[in-house]
Amino acid sequence: MQQSAGILLYRVRDAELQVLIGHPGGPLWAHRDNGAWSIPKGLLESGEDAFTAARREFVEETGFRVPHTAPMSLGTVVQASGKRVTAWALEGEADPALLVSNPVEMAWPRGSGHRVTFPEIDCVVWAGVDEALVKLNPAQTEFVRRLGEQLRSQIDP
Repeated sequence: MQQSAGILLYRVRDAELQVLIGHPGGPLWAHRDNGAWSIPKGLLESGEDAFTAARREFVEETGFRVPHTAPMSLGTVVQASGKRVTAWALEGEADPALLVSNPVEMAWPRGSGHRVTFPEIDCVVWAGVDEALVKLNPAQTEFVRRLGEQLRSQIDP
């Protein structure tokens, strides 16, 4: 079973929780929206601990610096593909217009032998809870729910 780790960057604006989510790049995802977005995450390298992998993947996939705020564990979910994803929430800021994602190469169309290169994440947005629950991979919506529960006292004064 594949193991990924990621960071759910968040902020609170006007008592509303907002999370940074990314849309995967490339031809497979070009016309997909609801249920296709993800937190910045990726596979653990051999011998790498999950939080180190989450921090590395966040930088690789967004080009943003990892904030030096206290991480909140959001636990692990299992996606429909069987991939296990462990996540941490960090409070911070990022300007979506400054996204610089690492390049990915794949054969396209499949089986053609032709290779295309594209950004792993083609855009990021700050999404409120309701929007995130619609746009995120269904398993990853649990991270938003867990974060909301942990922050309830800050959001509902």
